[in-house]
Amino acid sequence: MAGSSDVPRRLQEDVTAYRSALLDLPGAVEADPPDAGVAAHYGDPMREQRLLAAGEAFVDLSHRGVVRVAGPDRLPWLHSLLSQHVAGLVPGERTEALLLSPHGHVEHHLRLTDDGEATWATLEPGTAQALVDFLRSMQFLMRVEVDDVSADWAAVCTLDGERLLPRAALPDAAGSLGAPAGVWAHEALRIARGEPRLGLDTDHKTIPNEVGWIAAAVHLDKGCYRGQETVARVHTLGRPPRRLTLLHLDGSVDHLPSHCDRVHLAESGKEIGFVGSAARHFEDGPIALALLKRNVPMDAALVVRGGAVEVAAAQEVLVDPEDGLHVRPQRG
Repeated sequence: MAGSSDVPRRLQEDVTAYRSALLDLPGAVEADPPDAGVAAHYGDPMREQRLLAAGEAFVDLSHRGVVRVAGPDRLPWLHSLLSQHVAGLVPGERTEALLLSPHGHVEHHLRLTDDGEATWATLEPGTAQALVDFLRSMQFLMRVEVDDVSADWAAVCTLDGERLLPRAALPDAAGSLGAPAGVWAHEALRIARGEPRLGLDTDHKTIPNEVGWIAAAVHLDKGCYRGQETVARVHTLGRPPRRLTLLHLDGSVDHLPSHCDRVHLAESGKEIGFVGSAARHFEDGPIALALLKRNVPMDAALVVRGGAVEVAAAQEVLVDPEDGLHVRPQRG
């Protein structure tokens, strides 16, 4: 894990390209990349977390990309490309899916819904056009139309999940969906749930088995799709190379780890992974997600080092290091 090629890169976004209308609300403070363009908070991040967890707030995610796929062949076509079983996606149903490289590395994480006429995908900021370009390259004779509609549609998130609004309706969301909460609140709750975020908690080598996306975004019994061989092999034989872990950080240190800070074994000092996302949770205190080598003992004490600062950390296992071994065929 020492080489620079092992360090995840934040998803990049032209921060001058978008500014949410909700940044004009009282107390709004703009977030840093990759969430530039929307509010980090509106003056009270902890209160915003509590309201969001109680279902009394919403988060402006209007900087996320939105892609629309229309046409009568859209669902079987997407089914053939994505990791999820979407051939029978019913209108209004929400699901998650991955677009993988031929070697099984995660390239896009999509949140999908279908309205009976088109399938809508939301994805990380600044990545919509890359997805559109790939999908169009795979269109061939299929009756589908693929468009980046990020300029016209905005994603927001409530306790029930993401939804889309016409971008012109975004200023009214603060009245109809509850109190506004910033992305700091959204990220803290996401990290506490152990949900990875592409480009922050992953790198260019990440496969779904390492970060817990098998349950949420992969259907293990569907037909072939790009990258399936890697996913199936690791699931069958077990032991993904790395494992996502929730870190509970020493709260006495007035410092959160930064993206890509290194994780070490406390006893030996050996480097065994990196931190992706970190936040202060309103109940759990300072927490982070880290991608660690598979063979790190699950009870090992850890430290996170960034610059001259060192923070002690305890593990909460999210991905079993033996994941997949339970499905190994038994010989008679």
